[in-house]
Amino acid sequence: MYHAHTPADWAQMLCFATSGYAALSVPYFLTVDADLTDFDPRPGLARLVESGRVDALLVAVANAKHSARTAAARARHIPRDAAISLAALLLLLSAPGPEATR
Repeated sequence: MYHAHTPADWAQMLCFATSGYAALSVPYFLTVDADLTDFDPRPGLARLVESGRVDALLVAVANAKHSARTAAARARHIPRDAAISLAALLLLLSAPGPEATR
């Protein structure tokens, strides 16, 4: 009537209990004796930037920002340039023929 447990069942239960205990204790171990400054990423980021390991990334971001601003400035001038081109085309098309200049 009773089911005999195999070593695999025991190992499965041991792994399940260990992982459950670990998952439930993570918030406790993160917040016990913790100050708000422990969760502030700015000092670590400052050390990372000062080390020089992200200089290429910072240059790439600055270049992308400059390119985006240049593209936006060009896009703002598109309607004006199109209007000037259309006005010039209309002036060329509406010019009187050679017989009107006599």
